[in-house]
Amino acid sequence: MPKFRIDLWIHLALFAATFTVYFQTSTFDFVNYDDPDYVTHNAHVRGGITADGLLWALTSGDAANWFPVTRISHMLDAELFGLRAGWHHLANVLFHALAAMLLFAFLQRATHARWPSAFVAMLFALHPLHTESVAWVAERKDVLCALFWFLALWAYVRYTERPGLARYSIVLFAFGLGLMAKPMIVTLPFLLLLLDFWPLRRGPATKKADERKQSRLRPGKLSILLEKLPFFALSAAAAVTTIVVQKGSGAVEALLATVPIALRLQNACVTYVLYLAKTLWPTGLAVFCPYPAEVPAWQPLLAGLAILAISGLVWAGYRRFPYLAVGWLWYLGTLVPVIGLVQVGSQSRADRYMYVPMVGPALMLAWGAVDVIRRWPRAKVPIAALAVAGCACCVPLTWTQLGYWRNSELLYDHALAVTSGNSLAEHNLGSYLLDIPGRLPDAIRHLQAALRITPDSASAHSDLGTALAKSGKPAEAIPEYQAALRLNPDSAIVHNNLANALQEASRLPEAIAEYQLALRFDPNYGDARQNLAIALRAPAPDSAEAHYSAGVDLSHAGRLTEATTQFEAALRMRPDFAEAQNNLGVTLTQIPGRESEALAHFQAAVKAKPDYSDARFNLGVALSQIPGRMPEAIAQLEAAYRLNPDPELRQTLDRLRSAR
Repeated sequence: MPKFRIDLWIHLALFAATFTVYFQTSTFDFVNYDDPDYVTHNAHVRGGITADGLLWALTSGDAANWFPVTRISHMLDAELFGLRAGWHHLANVLFHALAAMLLFAFLQRATHARWPSAFVAMLFALHPLHTESVAWVAERKDVLCALFWFLALWAYVRYTERPGLARYSIVLFAFGLGLMAKPMIVTLPFLLLLLDFWPLRRGPATKKADERKQSRLRPGKLSILLEKLPFFALSAAAAVTTIVVQKGSGAVEALLATVPIALRLQNACVTYVLYLAKTLWPTGLAVFCPYPAEVPAWQPLLAGLAILAISGLVWAGYRRFPYLAVGWLWYLGTLVPVIGLVQVGSQSRADRYMYVPMVGPALMLAWGAVDVIRRWPRAKVPIAALAVAGCACCVPLTWTQLGYWRNSELLYDHALAVTSGNSLAEHNLGSYLLDIPGRLPDAIRHLQAALRITPDSASAHSDLGTALAKSGKPAEAIPEYQAALRLNPDSAIVHNNLANALQEASRLPEAIAEYQLALRFDPNYGDARQNLAIALRAPAPDSAEAHYSAGVDLSHAGRLTEATTQFEAALRMRPDFAEAQNNLGVTLTQIPGRESEALAHFQAAVKAKPDYSDARFNLGVALSQIPGRMPEAIAQLEAAYRLNPDPELRQTLDRLRSAR
């Protein structure tokens, strides 16, 4: 078979294997960690491709990042697919597959070693450590950055074969796109220098390779360095931009304040070794790994010795085994921007940071196997079998790890199972469960657990307050909102939520003051303005009529749980308050899980006020949904029609009679 056909089949195999393993993400949801900031709650992205959106993408430092190419890709997804999560996931899968294919194309062109290149690319495509980068929509920046990274490397190999301005410009352009996808690619100029050493063997100091590989010109050391200057300039500009954006967000200062430099240095040493261990034995993978309170002294000591030992060995053998030095320095160097010395976020390490760095150890393994086969040809078959088995073993591991990304609950449950002291997982899980009917007790439990770990989390206090308020416990919610405001006093949303809880607890003057504070911090906050208007119209808070009026206003505002509380308060004062009984029944029909309670309130309204046509109508509709009670339903609707001959009511009656 011609060589180009073999290469084509390898490309197709990489594409097919990637989509086979990752296609299940087409049924996955967005998660509530970064996805809201980047996509689901981002008005610019949700609006699709617009002139204002493109300007925002090019200038925005939101979420402590500047990556316009990534933002535009999210906007394009929203333009094409709206907020259908499956398509956003599949876009990530596509970029990951293309990145794997470009990695193979680059390595094969640079080394002329087809099967080691295919092994590295297949490992890149299928390894479980890459699940986070592909299955997480917000990590689009990883897969896009890698795509342009490998494109730049492939283009650089072409440039070295026949140097020219056009080919050089393609490398520089791909690098620029990569920087605008994720600035982690700043290390690419150093990587190009490594490739000049091996496998490209450029420059007079390198040992001459066989003639088949010597179609490239051999520039001098100075010219090799000079041609990298534009790349270093772009890297410097991107690094400065990133630092400015991250400092502007306060994210860097927050990390420096909470994690001492000594702990970060110790963690970095341990992390370098742990990443290698997880490459060989990928267990305990989690969406978030918290910083430990301390690192036992022996861990960074042993890790540092291991790093020095490996570095010494590859240095000693760099002439005989140059691929070991290149692979090791690829690994060490590409991890520098994300090893934790300066970073955004409070994670101690993250699987996604190994997306490109893992190529380095894979190079060492693949070309080490080539050398073993060269010395002992009989080892070819068992080594090939081990390579195939290694890639095959990745499939079930990656498939299983992918399953945890199906929704936020599975994701954080798994994180809590494999980590300890994980405040973020507890908090995000509690926040997710807030909106699921019947799960408020679980939400409260997880939010309280988050606060036991991180008592000074304003957002956790605020979310716990919301969970308690939704559970009908405004008195318990109030101190949580107040704690959140002590930590973050400028939050208009928390001031508004505190006001809601105060109003529900019949502390109207305090509620009005909090609504006014919310509007002071955000004059365009529509909910706070509407809630303030409701509060100002409320009559004396100690009467049934006051509670009834507040319930009606709250119901119209969509605050159903609070409206229910107000109607119930009115009925405690006046059990025969027909209007309150009826409106309470209507409100309950709109709250999942409480529909069955509405019937008794409609019956009480009719009993208290027999000529109340709305109550008879609502009672008739409720009865019509209960098997065997259709005659009673029709009787109530007929009575309502006699009291109020409404054409729509007549149509409802005729429809029910026909169904009967």
